Amino acid sequence: MSRFLFKLFFCALVAFAAGMAYLAVRSGDPLYTLYEWISPARFQQYNKLIVSVAAEYHLDPMLLKAVTWRESRFDPKKYGTAGERGLMQLREKAADEWARERKINNFQGDRLFDPRTNLEAGAWYLRRALDHWENQSDPLPFALAEYNAGASRVQRWAGGNEGGAISKTDFLNRIDFRATRNYIDSIIERYEFYKRRGRM
Repeated sequence: MSRFLFKLFFCALVAFAAGMAYLAVRSGDPLYTLYEWISPARFQQYNKLIVSVAAEYHLDPMLLKAVTWRESRFDPKKYGTAGERGLMQLREKAADEWARERKINNFQGDRLFDPRTNLEAGAWYLRRALDHWENQSDPLPFALAEYNAGASRVQRWAGGNEGGAISKTDFLNRIDFRATRNYIDSIIERYEFYKRRGRM
């Protein structure tokens, strides 16, 4: 009888594993889905906060989460090599601009390790970049490039004329920083992944 129960348990385990593998493959990114199953707290703990902040800054929460994933893999304590901090890897200079606009006095850079503060400052910066390139047919690659490499570089890649339209393909082909091109591609891919599956 115990051998029968063992076989039954083994078959159920194999069926469960096969079902989970099928769902992971169907998700469009099996590795990400596996990480999400192994560590749901890390991958989903900021979802409500992301939705709230995204609404405040008129952003798609799936886009905000895609940028957060790319910047820090949801680690609020991450410290970048150039002084970037927190979930959205903001530099203190960018955060200071946000704090001035929001009339936050005595803003200290260490506050960027607070998830809400970091997401608000990052969402503000991303919204500003999207607004900056709103005349383009698809402002997203321009805004992501600005978030990653700065406005002056993006203006150069756009041909120096902020008001003039340039195709997304031409713009991407002009980016001479491989890291920035990979950055844009990875965020757009993650954003599309979230949209395909219908949730963050």
